Amino acid sequence: MLDDRAKLLLKALIERYIADGQPVGSRTLSRASGLELSPATIRNVMADLEDLGLIISPHTSAGRIPTARGYRLFVDTMLTVDRADFAAPEIAPEQPQKVIANAASLLSSLSQFVGVVMVPRRTSVFKHIEFVRLSERRFLVIIVSPEGDVQNRVIFTDVDYTPSQLVEASNFLNSHYAGLAMEDVRERIRGEVDRLRGEVAQLMQAAVSVGAEAMTAQEDVVIAGERNLLAVSDFSSDMDNLRRAFELFEQKTQILRLLDFSNKAEGVRIYIGGESQVVPFEELSVVSAPYELDGKIVGTLGVIGPTRMNYDRMIQIVDITSKLVSNALSYKR
Repeated sequence: MLDDRAKLLLKALIERYIADGQPVGSRTLSRASGLELSPATIRNVMADLEDLGLIISPHTSAGRIPTARGYRLFVDTMLTVDRADFAAPEIAPEQPQKVIANAASLLSSLSQFVGVVMVPRRTSVFKHIEFVRLSERRFLVIIVSPEGDVQNRVIFTDVDYTPSQLVEASNFLNSHYAGLAMEDVRERIRGEVDRLRGEVAQLMQAAVSVGAEAMTAQEDVVIAGERNLLAVSDFSSDMDNLRRAFELFEQKTQILRLLDFSNKAEGVRIYIGGESQVVPFEELSVVSAPYELDGKIVGTLGVIGPTRMNYDRMIQIVDITSKLVSNALSYKR
């Protein structure tokens, strides 16, 4: 347990370090805290904070910097967030994949760090399907999901089809199978072959096959702004840290695990690097929040940056972006 004086000094030290990126000495801390304390008293308090594992002293400086444990205490008990002074651009209600991509870019541009968005798990259910003739025996299949997601795939056939045959195939699929998963449609079409003219049945079977692949194939997570870390002194001065961070973004597995973990929690969550296996690097922190579709949590988004980040602002950015994404995905056209 810390007394009020120790808490105030720790808060002042962390805020000063976040702002300046330099180890904080007792004289600087005296001015930053506004407390009328002697340098000796401040040094004693800092020694106590160091014994508790909340701050450390780098070898190159007499000042102190926060540890992961210090950051955790700071964000859990000392951080105040004023959401009234923050606004972000709207995210337009478009196709879901466009909304997700726009959200990742928005998180990156507002934070100047890395924006990540977990893509909602998709099913292969379709709402509407149609065909467009591109050239002889070459057709575009347009598939619309119930959420408004549009997938386009080109198919090549053994025979050519007339416009009336294309309309016949799309009308049959839409009237009999809309709202079903593509895998179920594929099985049913096999049983309907006798009722259908052979050529049109083959067209529908080809469309359903590519449709099933198109609607289930997806990126698990969208990442934007990795290059922003090149401008962060915490990384640009240490190539090993930078390389490990980029390897994390390339593999995506750890990020997906983190976002999937966050998906089970409500509201904004903060993960400090090094305090658990969820964020394996001491130099990275993650601020995340779930987003919804029609009131149901379907994914998670967040900002990944250095542990020395402005957590107040990152919380605001992530919180409002999650609401913007939820609104855009749930918008009823």
